[in-house]
Amino acid sequence: MKKCSVIGIGRLGLCWSLNLERKGWNILGVDIDEKYVKSLNDKSFTSKEPLVDNYLKNSNNFKASTDISKAVNHSNMLYIVVPTNTLESGHYDHSIIDNILDSLISLGKQQEEKHIILQSTTIPGYCDGIEKKLSDCNYTLTYNPEFIRQGSIIEDQQSPDMVLIGTTSSKATSLLLEAYSDMCKNKPTYNIMDNISAEITKLSLNCFLTTKISFTNMIGDLAISVGADPDNILNAIGSDSRIGNKLMKYGFGYGGTCLPRDNRALAVFAKEKNMPIDISIATDEINKKHLDFQVSEFKNLNPNMENSITFTQVSFKPGSDIIEESQKLKYAVKLAKLGYSITIEDTIDVISAVKKQNGNLFKYKEI
Repeated sequence: MKKCSVIGIGRLGLCWSLNLERKGWNILGVDIDEKYVKSLNDKSFTSKEPLVDNYLKNSNNFKASTDISKAVNHSNMLYIVVPTNTLESGHYDHSIIDNILDSLISLGKQQEEKHIILQSTTIPGYCDGIEKKLSDCNYTLTYNPEFIRQGSIIEDQQSPDMVLIGTTSSKATSLLLEAYSDMCKNKPTYNIMDNISAEITKLSLNCFLTTKISFTNMIGDLAISVGADPDNILNAIGSDSRIGNKLMKYGFGYGGTCLPRDNRALAVFAKEKNMPIDISIATDEINKKHLDFQVSEFKNLNPNMENSITFTQVSFKPGSDIIEESQKLKYAVKLAKLGYSITIEDTIDVISAVKKQNGNLFKYKEI
């Protein structure tokens, strides 16, 4: 039976583990939370992410542990799937990855070559910076970030448009391609390159998405301001095959856990290398101005602040319970602070997160 270890079995790592397990792989997952590990092993854990509960319940060859040495002993293929939070500078915080790598190195030089597959988003140059000390202990390092959407992780992993691999190891590449071949329902495009090129690609792809969204909303704002029809305009633009209609819909700006921070991180990296990419900075500013325009338009159309307004589904995207950088929620916050009576109608998990962030600014109704 094919084996791999997954260090970091939060939402992404767990989905990856269960997808491979379902295709006949023997998976050992590692996490530092003992209660969480126990809930996975006794299958009492439940998730809001579609298909996870079903896949976990029916799994036979997925086990979880808090012992990283077991991961090393279990397989020569070690995925690392942990968060890299954003620092105030715009850089990513690589400290969780660093701690894991230090733990692996502390186990000493491995007799057999081990292949680390890093799926966490990193600042370009990070992988090259750590590769040497890993090679001294007989580890290779391959960068393989995911392009998934919260709320459809399982399906996105099974049917990626493209797979991005940054590596210097032909053996690691071969193992990774085998895993994707087993997991994928489709035939994705494989893009194999050096690590720093892959790191730039990861950020750049998301930056292109943010730019397209900001452009779309910018044109929509212009159209509304002069009495034109934004939907007809954007549909016509998207009809050109060079552009396409995906993301060409006027609405709220981009938000969530990946797009805003990747856009800013690439701008920070480029500035440090004396190659500023002004388009990413402008994209972020347009996203903010679009929100201000939406609020202004609402005020003009709704001067009576006594009317109660209900917002449903205020997570950053439909089907998600994540409110990070949700533009719809920011919209509701701005209106509430102007004096409008706002009710948030959403699931208990979303309401709990909104309450934690905004307290009694809103009225709340669970659905």
